Amino acid sequence: MQFIAIPTEQTTATTDAVLAVIVLISAIYLKGIGASKPWKTSVWTGAFYLLSGAALLGAIAHGFAMSEKQNRLLWHPLYLALGLSIALIVVGSVYDILGEAAAKRILPLMTTLGAGFFAVTVLWSDNFIIFIVYEAAALFFAFAGYVWAAKKRNSGALQMGLGILITIIGAGVQAGESISLIFIWQFDHNGVFHLIQMVGVIFLVLGLRADLLATAKE
Repeated sequence: MQFIAIPTEQTTATTDAVLAVIVLISAIYLKGIGASKPWKTSVWTGAFYLLSGAALLGAIAHGFAMSEKQNRLLWHPLYLALGLSIALIVVGSVYDILGEAAAKRILPLMTTLGAGFFAVTVLWSDNFIIFIVYEAAALFFAFAGYVWAAKKRNSGALQMGLGILITIIGAGVQAGESISLIFIWQFDHNGVFHLIQMVGVIFLVLGLRADLLATAKE
């Protein structure tokens, strides 16, 4: 298998790979400090592990020359990982807004919706539009929740809200397929989205860290 020759696909693959590493390290770090809230930690590390796996698959899909059929098959597990990751992000936000009991009640529904999103992408050819709608609905819900939690001065809620907002901005950039950037290398909308998403992940980790460590001190 050969590396792809398209410059923007090369930078997209590279940023996807870097994003995968950042998210994986973040998950491992959170696991190490999350003893005070083990269920919440499991939800968020699960979301991060799935996101890391999706980013790794994205790096392969964008970075290597392959047939259209091979590429399409690779996107199936990628969309499944993304769908479940976003579902867990919603569950994690419900935990912070309404508590652990509510989050546990909504977990089966959200994982079913995440799997259902994947099933629809298999049946419907325009997968990207489906993903954008699903992602936007979930992230706007989470953002509204963290704005409310920040007003109540919940630990880490402000950073979490910023992380979600940055992710929403990144999703908007990704949806605008005409967007591009040249900074040493050439980036298309996907590559720019990955760069923005890295910043969003950092803010999410900062928010989770603030809450987990604050709870540990109580």
